[in-house]
Formats: sequence, C-alpha cells, structure tokens
Amino acid sequence: MENYKKEFIEFMVDCQVLKFGDFVTKSGRKTPFFVNTGFYRTGAQLRRLGGYYAQAIKEHFGLDFDVLFGPAYKGIPLSVAATIALSEKYDADIRYCSNRKEIKDHGDKGILLGSPIQDGDKIVIIEDVTTAGTSIEETLPIIRAQGNVTPVGLVVSVDRMERGQGTKSALKEIEEKYGLKTTAIVTMAEVIEHLYGREYKGKVIIDDTIKAAIDAYYAQYGAQ
Repeated sequence: MENYKKEFIEFMVDCQVLKFGDFVTKSGRKTPFFVNTGFYRTGAQLRRLGGYYAQAIKEHFGLDFDVLFGPAYKGIPLSVAATIALSEKYDADIRYCSNRKEIKDHGDKGILLGSPIQDGDKIVIIEDVTTAGTSIEETLPIIRAQGNVTPVGLVVSVDRMERGQGTKSALKEIEEKYGLKTTAIVTMAEVIEHLYGREYKGKVIIDDTIKAAIDAYYAQYGAQ
C-alpha cells in the first residue's frame, strides 16, 4: 500500500472522520463503521484532505479535465479544497463548481455556484463516500442539463466495498450504468489491512470484536 494511503487512513482517524461502532447509513443499513467528512473542520485539515484527493485524481484521471464538481452540500468544500491542491501540487488550474439545493433567483442566479459549466467541458465529480449510488443519480442530470459536457469520472474518499442496488459494488454499478470511471483514495480493505490488530497512538482501532462486526456486515452487504 502506498504511503499516502496509510497517511490518509490515520488522518481520518485523527480527525474522527472514520469511526467504528453502531451507525446507520443514508441508505438505511446498520453498519459498524462510518465515514463522515463533515468532521474535517479546520483549514489545515482541509488543506491536507485536498492534497489526498488531488493525488488520487491525478493518478486515476490525469489532469486533462476542466471542472471538478462537488454536489451540495459536503461536495462544496471538497471541490474547493481539491482544486486548490491540484493547482499547488500539479500547477493544474481546474475550475470548481457545485450545485445549490434551491435555485437562486437574484444576484448570482441559477442552481450552480462557482464556475459555470460550458459546452465541451470534461467534468470529474468529487464526493465523500458512495454507499448505494443514490447521490450520483441526482448529480448527473444537473451536470448534463448545463450543455454538451462529458462527465468522465467520480472520486470518493473511501470505497465502502458494499453492494449498491444489486450485487455489485455501488462504484462498479455507477461505472456500468453511467459509463463513469470511479476511484477512491482508499478502500475499506486497505483501511482494515492497515488498522486491524495494530496499535495507533496507544490504541488498537480495529480489534477482534470490531473486525468480527465488519466481517458480519460484509457477509450481508458486501459486493460480489
């Protein structure tokens, strides 16, 4: 596993973004682990987060795209942080764009904030996590309604590696249904590999009890 992935996993733990216990996902599944990017709350944290996203984007999509689109609400700071990092790390001047939940009828009108989307734009979508692929179903029509554009990919922070609407993973379903390439900074398999049975800052984050709960969860919801 690359060092930046190990660093990112520990970064999520430090920021309390990655937690283990009893949670319920947006899709209604009871899960022993949860990723909440809303816990990135400081400028220093967002700067580091943007750097990890930028590295994953460059490795998997390259830099030949025009707009990084972050769906409201959590995608808004993600798109801003990652575009700043792409500029600083790779001298790539990518535009950011996000949507509003409500259409604004005065001032900067419309459903979008940040850069307008133009004909011919290649667009990468940035999200926190995708459990069942429901968010992308709302996002793609907004993007495509702006003109003759090409959505080329989706990047998330963590691939939960669980099935979406069918038996395949949510990210794989998105690839097949929408023709989008997908990637994540890390997968849950990598998280488990790095943290299981290993002491980090005086504590074992994934002990045998938590590992058993994760295994049971994947027995029920794991992608095939």
